[in-house]
Amino acid sequence: MPERRKLNRRNFSSYMRMMDDRTGALVGHLTDISTGGFKLDSQKPIPANHDFNFRIELPNEVANKTFMVFSARSRWCEHDRIDPTSYNVGFQIINITPGDLEIFSRMFEMYGTQNNNEKKSTDYLWK
Repeated sequence: MPERRKLNRRNFSSYMRMMDDRTGALVGHLTDISTGGFKLDSQKPIPANHDFNFRIELPNEVANKTFMVFSARSRWCEHDRIDPTSYNVGFQIINITPGDLEIFSRMFEMYGTQNNNEKKSTDYLWK
C-alpha cells in the first residue's frame, strides 16, 4: 500500500494524558504528534472512525490556559509491537479552534522530536 500521509510527524517527548472531555476517562497517552493528527498509546482498542472530544492539560510553556478541548477521529488501531497489552491508535483532528490549533502547533514544535526511523514526512490521517 503506498504511503498516503502528508504532514510532518514527530515523536512526542512529553508525557501527556488525553482525556475524554465528556466522561473524564483516560483515553490514552500522547506518543506521536503531527500538525493534523497524533498517536496515542491506549490500554483499550479503539475502533476506526470513532469521534472523541479530547481534553488535554497544557503546560505553562505552550499556553496561557490550563487545558484545551478539541475533536478528533480515530483512523486506525493496532497492538503495540513491544507491549501486546497496549494499543497504538492514530487520530485525525476534525474540529479545533484557530487559537487551540496554534497551541497544538506550538506543542508539535516544542515537544516533538524528529523520528529518524522515518524515510518520509508522515501524518496519522492514514495508516
